[in-house]
Amino acid sequence: MPLIAIVIAALAIGFEQLIQWKYGPLGIVAFVLLTVGIKAKNTKISGVGAVILVLLLAQSG
Repeated sequence: MPLIAIVIAALAIGFEQLIQWKYGPLGIVAFVLLTVGIKAKNTKISGVGAVILVLLLAQSG
């Protein structure tokens, strides 16, 4: 069980670093809002984070 938790944490940190490298600080803010909203089961916060991420993705494409 601890091995699975370590692997999941490493993947999450890697994904976070990828977003920060590609989309800058606003990408990290959006990712944090999305994860906090999902964990808190707050659709408004997770929705704001998702919208910011979509806007960043659309802007880079």
